[in-house]
Amino acid sequence: MTHLSDFQIFLLLTILKIVVVLVITLTAVAYTVLLERKVIGLIQNRWGPSRVGPFGLLQPLVDGLKLFLKEDLMPLAVERPLFVIAPVIALSCALISIAVVPFGSIFTYRGVSLFEISDINIGLLVVLGITSVGVYGIALSGWSSNNKYSLLGSLRASAQIISYELALGLSLVGVVMRAGSLRLRDIVGSQAHHGLLSWNIWPQLLGFFIYLMAAYAETNRAPFDLPEAESELVAGYHTEYSSMKFAMFFMAEYANMITVSCVATLLFFGGATSPLGHLLPDNFGGPILSAIFPILWFIFKVFCFLFLYIWVRSTLPRFRYDQLMSFGWKWLLPLAMVNIVITALVLAIHG
Repeated sequence: MTHLSDFQIFLLLTILKIVVVLVITLTAVAYTVLLERKVIGLIQNRWGPSRVGPFGLLQPLVDGLKLFLKEDLMPLAVERPLFVIAPVIALSCALISIAVVPFGSIFTYRGVSLFEISDINIGLLVVLGITSVGVYGIALSGWSSNNKYSLLGSLRASAQIISYELALGLSLVGVVMRAGSLRLRDIVGSQAHHGLLSWNIWPQLLGFFIYLMAAYAETNRAPFDLPEAESELVAGYHTEYSSMKFAMFFMAEYANMITVSCVATLLFFGGATSPLGHLLPDNFGGPILSAIFPILWFIFKVFCFLFLYIWVRSTLPRFRYDQLMSFGWKWLLPLAMVNIVITALVLAIHG
């Protein structure tokens, strides 16, 4: 019987992790859509999806099948290669950034960390870089569609994402300064000592507010969903898309929501660490429970952010476009710089 080498074990475990995380992420995307429809239904005093399966739980499966079976129309005047590749870029960038997210405690087998796909020492930069590239998919989709509404939607999205990218990046500098590292594991570890009291949300409350506002704009969600404003632009940059190409843009939006929620959880709310800190020992409940509990804490925190996304969408009206740009450049960007200066002064005085 041949024994597998360390490299073969590493390769097999990595492929297995990629498959598992991809399946879970895509399932989470589908059921985030159902969660949104259910929560908005309850807020508007109606049922939401309730016919397909018990409590409407099979609705995402039916919606996906419907989109898959629809005719894939392609208008005659589009720039075909770019028209096809645009949704692929958008969805790929939305899914790749999940690779550096540590969604559990440090748990290794044969030297391989089981609860994150890749542990990179500049993980935060990787997430910001990959999510920034996603705007190319939106820009190309609007331009290649040869449609005025699509072009206007993609121009809005490009300007909006570039504008709010600055505030979003700068809002995280305070967290990086406090942790002294861009590695996501280190940032989570710096918040683990005293549980709830160690989380960055308290000293970085201003940074968290800026991050939250910029994240809504980055993911084109209400009240900043101007690129696909139905009352003005039909459906914005994906007006000409149908079937699975449309579904890929739809999936990319919800995958980006999940990524933003994961990053907020890691940077401001202690990631997979318990709010009780070291009041409970690390080996509480044996090795299996001590591995499962951090994952459950992480999922719960991400769920809370997704619920907040949906709550905001169902209660706040859409901004005007000039208000959107003014808010980003005149308020969020200066506030992010003020947050950096204050954090640096506090660290210098206490350091």
